[in-house]
Amino acid sequence: MTRKEFFSKAGFGAALILVPACIGGLTTSCSNDGSGSPAPAPSGVDFTVDVSTGSLATNGGFMVTNGIVIARTNTGTFLAVSAACTHDGTSVNYVASSNDFHCPNHGANFSNAGQHLSGPGSKNLTQYNTALTGSELRIFS
Repeated sequence: MTRKEFFSKAGFGAALILVPACIGGLTTSCSNDGSGSPAPAPSGVDFTVDVSTGSLATNGGFMVTNGIVIARTNTGTFLAVSAACTHDGTSVNYVASSNDFHCPNHGANFSNAGQHLSGPGSKNLTQYNTALTGSELRIFS
């Protein structure tokens, strides 16, 4: 066996081993059709955040903490929903211009109350209560 033949066969053997693993990794990242629960919504929620600084200090800002997306709307009210997209578990973002939530991974859209509007999956995000006292925002179940 020549050196060229050896490397040719060794390369082909490696490809036979690696290609299925690579394809398997790609398919599992997109395989959830929303029928399962990628991450349960936090339960027994009761915590506070300071809204005088950071992303919640201005209208249109949002943050993710404790598995919950907290958003300040353009009118200054606060929203809180579970952060994990019900399709694949990616953290959703608040979109101030449309006053709703969007999953950047596969494009699912949810209303400002967490209701599934379009895109992959069909389950709603869990909505949480908010109460503002001074600069402290309480998020609770």
